Amino acid sequence: MRQKSILKLTAATFAMIGAGMILFQSAAEVTLAANSGKVEAIPTSYQVPAGNQVSDSPETALPKSETKKESGGKVNYSVSMDSLNTGTPTDTDLTMEEAAETGAEYLRTAFGLDLEGAYVYMSYSPGTQTFPRAFWAGDVLFQKEQIPEATRWTYQIDAVTGELFAICHGRQLDVSVPLGYDKALEKDYHLYAELAKKKTEECKLIDGAVDRVEYNCQGYSNNDPTISLDVIGGKGEIVNMTFSRYDQMFLGFMTDSERKVSESALRRLAGETMDGD
Repeated sequence: MRQKSILKLTAATFAMIGAGMILFQSAAEVTLAANSGKVEAIPTSYQVPAGNQVSDSPETALPKSETKKESGGKVNYSVSMDSLNTGTPTDTDLTMEEAAETGAEYLRTAFGLDLEGAYVYMSYSPGTQTFPRAFWAGDVLFQKEQIPEATRWTYQIDAVTGELFAICHGRQLDVSVPLGYDKALEKDYHLYAELAKKKTEECKLIDGAVDRVEYNCQGYSNNDPTISLDVIGGKGEIVNMTFSRYDQMFLGFMTDSERKVSESALRRLAGETMDGD
């Protein structure tokens, strides 16, 4: 029961944001702060060589932009550090450019997105209370200004290996639609289950066949109502997939790796809270 509650909490938070994956972690931290009175950043959970220390030298600043190339031809897009970034990658981590290139590949696979002319804003985190793994987050737009209502694609990847944790698409609809809870969908979500299964298989997110798809929750991103489902593999893997309730557009997913890291951290924090009572 606790695992299911954690899964719904993370999926609901994911479904209600549209300003970048970095905000998912921030929202979770704020929730914890309200309960414990503090927010603490913690290092990545895997081991890194002792010699890899973060330098305080200003010469370690990363380039503000770079032109990338694709195998099928030249693709021009701007890569820069997000103005809100506060973290500094270590020698063990992917560089900003490497992380952006990795994210671009995931965007092409998941959304078929061509980044020609795009602006890519990167943020680095050494890990947080709710996600104790170092990660890069990318915010991709086709306009220079980062505003909450802008159409964007975001992703979160492991800072060392480049493994994908989460990817999503946010948009502002040009029509007004209900954002409230649709009770009927909780029992009749067959259409979305089929879409989720197909997308999971298309992106090869689960090793082997899909065992089943279960309803998770509903939410919204900007003014776009969403529904999230858990796609479960035969080996117990769970991919959380999100679609628009307005036009069934695919909006993104959280991988099984993301789930395992988040659930482990939240269980630990829940245990610490109970021990402190």
